[in-house]
Amino acid sequence: MTRISTRKRGQGRPADAVGKDAVLSKATELLQELPPARVTTSLIAREAGVDPALIRYYFGDREKLLLEVVKQLIADAPTEEATLADAVARLERTIRHTAHFTRSTKHVHRLMVDELADAKSAEVRKLQGEMNMGAVERLAQMMAQDGGQDLRSVNPLFLHLALVGLFDFFVSAQPVVRNLVPEDTDMDALAVQFEDFVVDLLLNGLRKR
Repeated sequence: MTRISTRKRGQGRPADAVGKDAVLSKATELLQELPPARVTTSLIAREAGVDPALIRYYFGDREKLLLEVVKQLIADAPTEEATLADAVARLERTIRHTAHFTRSTKHVHRLMVDELADAKSAEVRKLQGEMNMGAVERLAQMMAQDGGQDLRSVNPLFLHLALVGLFDFFVSAQPVVRNLVPEDTDMDALAVQFEDFVVDLLLNGLRKR
């Protein structure tokens, strides 16, 4: 059993930081492979090789650990170039980043819906909402920067929901998609084709004529 040291530490990196990083890394890895409901505290602890009590020590509870996973995934994801002058180019970059993020973080949206949106902790719910609102606000800023020059004015919330919904269904409903294509279909190649389709669909739908 892993013991928690209570002695006062000097300056520098805490001795338990490596253990905390290991737990966060293992939780992230498991959430890439399994639906969120199956990623329990005991499973994370077992796979990380630590005592479950350490997870409570590091993160407080499972909800806060899962929120840290989402924050880490979002922090690691590339963002659109805010310096791009062309609003259409920025929007395309945003669409493609959403596609790549969803494919590389297979269960993250299901995690946010099933686990975090209705979390018991008000703090977790607040932070989860702020992360989603950040995406909506970036789209709103993009539209405002364009000023109606190249893009039609649309509700940025609806645009965000459309982006998330389109790409999340392709990933989360993969068995449904597989049943609609030949057995030898390269699903990675199909995902790229779908991304190109969504980019064309949205840009042509939003571009001013």
